[in-house]
Amino acid sequence: MVENTLGGSFATTGGPSFVRMGYGAMQLAGPRVWGPPADRDGAIAVLRTAVEAGVNHIDTADFYGPHAINEIIRAALAPYGDDLHVVTKVGSVRDENGGWPHARSPQQLREQVESNLRTLGVEALDVVNLRVGGGPDGHSPVAGSLAEPFDALAKLRQEGKIKHLGVSVVDEEQVREAQSIAPIVTVQNWYNVAHRGDETLIASLNEQGISYVPFWPLGGFNPLQSGVLDDVAAELSQSPGAVALAWLLHQSANILLIPGTSSVAHLQENLAAASVELTEDALTKLNGIAA
Repeated sequence: MVENTLGGSFATTGGPSFVRMGYGAMQLAGPRVWGPPADRDGAIAVLRTAVEAGVNHIDTADFYGPHAINEIIRAALAPYGDDLHVVTKVGSVRDENGGWPHARSPQQLREQVESNLRTLGVEALDVVNLRVGGGPDGHSPVAGSLAEPFDALAKLRQEGKIKHLGVSVVDEEQVREAQSIAPIVTVQNWYNVAHRGDETLIASLNEQGISYVPFWPLGGFNPLQSGVLDDVAAELSQSPGAVALAWLLHQSANILLIPGTSSVAHLQENLAAASVELTEDALTKLNGIAA
């Protein structure tokens, strides 16, 4: 790997040290995150370019494809370097219609962990996030206990199949409940310049040495649309996406980014966001977007 210039790094307590600018592999899959990449060689090139640029955090899930993206990651990057961290998630599967039904029983979680081990080609998964939540929009925390499924993952960690644990789509009470069962190194929730609410959680995690990974940093299936964001980007001679990513990096040292793309050129644009400097005026305007 080259010397890191991608926004610095964050060392988790008892876990990996992550370069703050990572890569999310979901967009490598076919339409609706179903099926293999349309351009397999192009997908491999994106992954290798990311790692060559200094990225050491690849976000994935065996239900992307399903299976196809993990297999592409294995083809592109195995054998994995000691400082490369492939972070996966469990708690959902794909049905025959391409849906994302929950699958959180202990047996289902064991099967998902075993499938991730096979498709990634490893003996132990580096980090596994338990995806909880859902709600009307499918991507927001839902109050309730996560003790049973998280305890199942903690047991798999004790068996040596998982090195580190995290949680996703959770509220603060669920984070505390997970920590009462086993240590966590990361929390992954929906958060971006236009969708907020986790500021207190982010600060608490930072104090504990736990990373916070905002999924959909650029809006996900519905790309960010904001006249203010566009205006600030124009003032800074940057793309709106680069400014949105830079804003996230500015919020807290424990925020790690995983923007996704299937294009090497777009990947390079995303990585360049780590060097975008935001003026105080720009920050004030951006902070007002979700006010």
